[in-house]
Amino acid sequence: MNLTPGLQGGHQLRLLRGGEALFPALHAAIRGAVHEVWLASYIVHTDAVSAQLADALAAAARRGVRVRLLVDGFGSRHAIAWWRERLADSPVALAVFRPLESWWQWLQPGQLRRLHLKLCVVDGAQAFVGGINVIDDRLDLNHGPLDAPRLDFAVGFEGPAVAQVDAQLRRLWARSWLGRDFGDELRLLLDASHPLTQLRGWFGSQWLRFRGAYGRAQERRRERLAAEADDTPVRLAYVRRDNLRNRHAIEREYLRALRGARQRFELICPYFYPSARLLRALLNAARRGVEVRLLLQGQFDYRIADWAARALYEQLLDKGVRIFEYRAAFLHAKVALADEDWATLGSSNLDPTSLLLNLEANVVVSDARFVADLRQEFLKASAGAVEVQREAPQPGWRGWRGWLRRGVVAWLAQVYLRAAGSGSLY
Repeated sequence: MNLTPGLQGGHQLRLLRGGEALFPALHAAIRGAVHEVWLASYIVHTDAVSAQLADALAAAARRGVRVRLLVDGFGSRHAIAWWRERLADSPVALAVFRPLESWWQWLQPGQLRRLHLKLCVVDGAQAFVGGINVIDDRLDLNHGPLDAPRLDFAVGFEGPAVAQVDAQLRRLWARSWLGRDFGDELRLLLDASHPLTQLRGWFGSQWLRFRGAYGRAQERRRERLAAEADDTPVRLAYVRRDNLRNRHAIEREYLRALRGARQRFELICPYFYPSARLLRALLNAARRGVEVRLLLQGQFDYRIADWAARALYEQLLDKGVRIFEYRAAFLHAKVALADEDWATLGSSNLDPTSLLLNLEANVVVSDARFVADLRQEFLKASAGAVEVQREAPQPGWRGWRGWLRRGVVAWLAQVYLRAAGSGSLY
């Protein structure tokens, strides 16, 4: 298989299934933090899980740790005021990515491009990447308490790639923070009785902040170089999607894996409506004898997501792709495996919003033991799923009704992308 060019050795990695595994690991890392904690999440809530994490961040900040929290203005809009109040008496700095606190903000360009990341970096030494939001596994924002926890995953790791996660979090937080208060600072400078003195003082404070950040970055670089000399076998790459230089970075990794797969390709994905390139790669892999298995949602939280996935069932089944619907609980994991030595896990779905609009982040791992562990999770989840049979009727998806529905799904996808300002074909 053609492996990801950015893979680096020297990583220690652990798979975390659901919030029940992730949140204790996060709390332990935050309790042990000495210098900094950076955390970003598409959704934060107001439940007990959120309260415990907020208190842990506040406690770290009070003992002198620099804590920076970044949340999405849409995904977390219901909880931002609660978090601000909860953190009001602590030095934690909270920034909101593209806030939606006034009606006119909904009309600003780019508001459909959201921060869909779930990331944390502690002391520049350990990182957490995945698809798990800050909310209880047994609670859904739209459906309330759940009978069973969502299926979701994250990874915690140490090694050279931590520096890349750290750098991205710093850039995004600074961008959001300046967007929040830079205008206020500028107005204060213009209204001051001695604006030049004020301006000199402001630049002085920014220079001191930069020097401190630069010194810490140099220290992390030395640690990274030392880690790269380690002979730990796990090779890992951090892959992010943004709207600048990395627009198709995650899609390229999927294409590389599908085109290089020789035996099997397995996917867990809640929102499945891949690009034409990805769909062709899936079908071509199945044609050349690769065992392709998809674990998709059986309990849909959005009707359009149900339509989008089912619009492709017939075409996939005709080429031998096996499709399983996970009905034990809501499905939120974004995981893929190819052969015995490639896996990816993160925040990115295979749909237009993840592949062309949102800020997303995955890790790609080349390690036989990790892939085997993740495949066991895939097998465990698919064992209780219902396989979609080619011969079984798909109500509403055959004949002229199916043709009409597929056309509506394709049209809605293009309209949404056009409204978001994306000129890319899908």
